[in-house]
Amino acid sequence: MVMLDDSVIGDTERLAAVHRARRVLPALPIPLDAMAGLAAKLLHAPMAAVTLVGDEEEHFVGVHRLPESLTAQGRAPLAYSVCKYIVSQDHPVFVGDMLTDDTGQLRDHPLATEYGVRAFLGVPVRDSRDRPVGSLTVLGTETRQWTDDDVAALVEIAEVLRPPDARDSTPEIGTLDTEDLLDSAQEAFLAVKPDGVVAGYNRAAEELLGFTADEVCGRHLDHSLLPHYDEQPIGAALDRLFTAAPERQLLREITVRHRAGHRLTVTASLSVVRGTAGALACVFLTDVSEQAAARDLAVRHGSFLAALLDALAVGVIACDDAGQVVVMNQVLRDFQRLPATGPLPTDYPESIDGVLHDAAGQPLSWQQTPLMRAYRGEHVEAEDVLAAMPGDQTRTFATTARPVVAEDGRLLGAVAVAHELTEMRRAERFRACHLAVQQKLSAAATMAEATPGVLEVVGTTLAWPCAELFLLDEVTGDLRPVGHWAADGDDGREVADDFFGHLPRRGYGITGRVWQTEQALWVPDIGNSAELRSPYEKERVRACTRRGIHSVLAVPVRDGGTLLGVLTCYAGTREQHHDLLTVLLDGVAAQIAVYVTLRRAEELARQLTRAQDDFLDLVGHEMRTPLAAITANATMLADDAHTLDGEHQQMVHAIARNTAALEKIVGALLDLAGLDSGHVTLSTSRLDLGELVAAGVAAARHQAAGSGVRLHTDLSADVRLEGDPHRLRQVVDDLLSNAVKYSLLGGDVHIRVTRDADMAELCISDTGIGTPHDEHDRVFDRFFRGNNVRHQGITGSGLGLSLARTIVSLHGGTIRLTENQPSSTMVCVRLPAPPETPPDA
Repeated sequence: MVMLDDSVIGDTERLAAVHRARRVLPALPIPLDAMAGLAAKLLHAPMAAVTLVGDEEEHFVGVHRLPESLTAQGRAPLAYSVCKYIVSQDHPVFVGDMLTDDTGQLRDHPLATEYGVRAFLGVPVRDSRDRPVGSLTVLGTETRQWTDDDVAALVEIAEVLRPPDARDSTPEIGTLDTEDLLDSAQEAFLAVKPDGVVAGYNRAAEELLGFTADEVCGRHLDHSLLPHYDEQPIGAALDRLFTAAPERQLLREITVRHRAGHRLTVTASLSVVRGTAGALACVFLTDVSEQAAARDLAVRHGSFLAALLDALAVGVIACDDAGQVVVMNQVLRDFQRLPATGPLPTDYPESIDGVLHDAAGQPLSWQQTPLMRAYRGEHVEAEDVLAAMPGDQTRTFATTARPVVAEDGRLLGAVAVAHELTEMRRAERFRACHLAVQQKLSAAATMAEATPGVLEVVGTTLAWPCAELFLLDEVTGDLRPVGHWAADGDDGREVADDFFGHLPRRGYGITGRVWQTEQALWVPDIGNSAELRSPYEKERVRACTRRGIHSVLAVPVRDGGTLLGVLTCYAGTREQHHDLLTVLLDGVAAQIAVYVTLRRAEELARQLTRAQDDFLDLVGHEMRTPLAAITANATMLADDAHTLDGEHQQMVHAIARNTAALEKIVGALLDLAGLDSGHVTLSTSRLDLGELVAAGVAAARHQAAGSGVRLHTDLSADVRLEGDPHRLRQVVDDLLSNAVKYSLLGGDVHIRVTRDADMAELCISDTGIGTPHDEHDRVFDRFFRGNNVRHQGITGSGLGLSLARTIVSLHGGTIRLTENQPSSTMVCVRLPAPPETPPDA
């Protein structure tokens, strides 16, 4: 049980002794903080204090690891003192657990409730007349069983602290009876004069440094220990120490030489005391070589780790067990425009407010970030985080985060790794963009109609505010605007002369330069571009600046080597990866080029078709009437040819023959036009293909005999199908006529009719001049005749195979031309011939 005797505390003689002790104790040659530290170490306690107890306050004259908030003023109210009990009782007081005190004065003591003190042991510090003026007390934060040896050790140290009478001279360290006490201390100790000569040296110093006291004492430090501070000889540091004469001990890390020759890293606790012999530096040394080596290793590891983290292409950020960000590598520092080295801002979580968003674009608070989620124990796997610093583009990071846990399960912090996927995500969006562009183009009848939708898709994908498209006028060759898009919905009507709707000048401005060079152009900062210097270009720059445009990318729209136009897109922020953006926009430009080329080809085809139709109308209606009159008159002349001489008879027959040929061409043209347009339809019935071909062969034999060509048939019986007998006979007659016409004298023509499951096939092969391989597909085009035919002077219109293909196609069949080795030709016609369905029984 502890007791407080107010009469003892308030005794006037004792208080006078306390006042004298406050002046005398600091003059002792032994630093009182070191004595408190020595007591704590000898008794294995975390804290110790040498105090003088007044009537209202206790004064701290020597402390070891007491909370600074308690000792910062050098004194504390008696309510915070346990030393008052020691002074009151004037003998050692020890308590193993303050919280078990039944009286409550210790259980509710501020040292217990505010500073976590659980146990203490204190002995009185007396003056020269044996009056209790204070105490030497050791304190712990855990319960403790104090022993008699603990008490005895503390009493012995307290004796050293007995203040001398004020009338006595202050003894020197050499005259104090402290040698045994210092030798019992575990810390190495030496006393040094201002000139660097060692005046005191204990046994612990001998064990630490290898030198004996005889080898050190009375000699200069440089002759034995050769201490260095801050890699410099100790002399200058000693001069500063004695000049400053600090009241409290200083801690410095120095190196000293061991007797074996190697150097040790030690922590030196330095203070200056003054005695009759002058000032002395009291130095307590603690070997920290292993700690220094470990620290150096940690520094090297830390430097290596920092270099490794900064070399990574991914961003790394980590927090400690308190959730404070302690690591951020160069990638993230650069992104957030932070210094390459140095501590992070204390308000870092607040500094990124509004910068981070989730994949859906919703803002992320600091506590919602992957790092903080991992700090709370969550494992985050490759989640997309959108980040945009003011004025910069939005960038995408796939972020993985993990808590960092020690082997014993303690949370040490958390780490997050951010892999930038801006290019990849943008490429993914552009794949979808290309599909959307294709849909916009497919749904539009003209480029002008498609342009706003196409540009909206592109601008939305890029998250850019404006885009416009220009196409070359086919007649004038000028580059003219086709359409534009703005994210703010501005249709350009109010700014037609300002931003949209301008006419580019070849070689000037961004669009004009692409027009001239036919190469993509990227301007990262249009407001500071040194290239755009002409008055026209400066005006365009001002128009862009007024719109908040920062970067511009223009790409040519080309069909092969032909420039069709320019696609120009505008960004409102600083952009990266312009190479990727150029490739992506080139893809859109290629889609536009294909569309424009196709639409122009379609228009050309329509014009050609109209011209062809006009020609056929001309032939059909304007030529048929005069041709009919020529034919009638030629016939009448032929009937009366017997009245003419031989020469005139030949002329009449030539007129009749060529008129018949011309009628045949006109008839073929009209048939083609009618069948293609649908004005002429098929008249189908059930027929036997073999019989129809046999009739055609019989009719062709006269022509074949005149050319010395033999006809060979292989006609399957009963090859029935639905077809127009007249039109199919036209096909057979034209194919047979060609086979005979192009066969050599004495050649052979083979005609075969076969049938498989549901198709009938007619094949006619000759032994003629053949058709060049690269012209096989063209022989069915109207008016086309092969090079070899024209060179040999064989007459023909080039309409027979075209008409045959049209008729066969209308029957749902196919016609193809193949080679009949070694040099002749085979034409095969396949027609649907499904089996007849038997009538119901």
